[in-house]
Amino acid sequence: MSQTKSEFALALNQICAERGIEVKVVIESIKQAILAALKRDLGYEDEVQLEGYIVEVNEDTGAITVQKDGKDATPSGFGRIAAQVAKQVIMQRVREAEKDAIIGEYTDKVGSMVTGMILRFDGPNIVVDIGRGQAIMPTAEAIPNEFYRLNQRVAVYIKEIRETYKGKAIVVSRSAPELVKELFAREVPEVGSGAVEIIAIARESGHRTKLAVKSTQDGVDPVGSCVGQKGIRVQAVINELNGEKVDIIEFSKDLPEYIKAALAPAEGLEVIIDESKRKATITVPDDQLSLAIGKGGQNARLAAKLTGYKIDIKGSEAKKIALSTTGTEQFEIDGLGLSSKLRNSLIEMKITQVTELEAKLDEVKTTFAALDPRGPEETVKAIARFHKKQNMAIEEAEKMVRYLAEREAENK
Repeated sequence: MSQTKSEFALALNQICAERGIEVKVVIESIKQAILAALKRDLGYEDEVQLEGYIVEVNEDTGAITVQKDGKDATPSGFGRIAAQVAKQVIMQRVREAEKDAIIGEYTDKVGSMVTGMILRFDGPNIVVDIGRGQAIMPTAEAIPNEFYRLNQRVAVYIKEIRETYKGKAIVVSRSAPELVKELFAREVPEVGSGAVEIIAIARESGHRTKLAVKSTQDGVDPVGSCVGQKGIRVQAVINELNGEKVDIIEFSKDLPEYIKAALAPAEGLEVIIDESKRKATITVPDDQLSLAIGKGGQNARLAAKLTGYKIDIKGSEAKKIALSTTGTEQFEIDGLGLSSKLRNSLIEMKITQVTELEAKLDEVKTTFAALDPRGPEETVKAIARFHKKQNMAIEEAEKMVRYLAEREAENK
């Protein structure tokens, strides 16, 4: 084993130079790996039994020797094992360096949109090929009522670089409001150039998005620019979002007018602002009440989220508030991926948790059958998928906990 080929050293230095890896780091990794191989070869069960053993790797010649107490202690026939271990360590370091380089490249791209391809399904995550690297799209970052297929091309928003039990991962999203902004920047030249600015976005992914826009240049119609001739521009965004509805309104510094626009298509609204509580009380003509609130309260929720004001809505003849929303309400049933029609019907029935849905499933199936013949069956399948994804997510979380515990133990 003391006379391994000097080509090893030449190759090592060349690979390290090309990949940007420090030779000393690789050499140290080789030493540790060979000690582990030596432990197996000698049949030792404890690290203590390796005390006194030292692995030497000559960086110039590539010669590898094992010594104990200053004497050669290389087991007979161990040379081939050592060479194989060294090769494996170098290749592992090369892979790690390449991955680090890719992570570094995409760290600079966090906050931007790329087009990727669905590569495979890994537990609760979808693996997306985004060019030089692979990214993961967790269940929470997917559009709830969208179904993905292998090799499907999709636009995704690079959200973050996240530490996982498999190492650092690029996390992408299709449910992020920022994706809508990036799509408009791609489809609308005025948005891309900054002539039209997107001030705020409120989104319930898979169902509806509202965005407020304003012009930064005289003579530019912000809403018209985003809609496009015959709606061609906004339709391109809608198609990319698998049919998600998109409402575009013009931003106004006049808060009552801004809130009225956000509650469109309802008309004839009276708005009273309480700035200290960031609350707006809206009085609506009775024949416009359902439009202002929207199916399942969606229109009012999105308006509240868009404007940043809590919205209380009441009819013109009523004393009580018909609906109060901050726009930040979270509904567990959104994880079911139901159609907007079925999902909003559940909210109207005051069913927002999956356990509530399961408790009233027979009643819900009867209601859904009248809305959509496939509704009852779709709901049962959606519940089964929801629990399967939950179980996979729990498994992933447990793996992450074990990974963090192991890292903590290593650092002690």
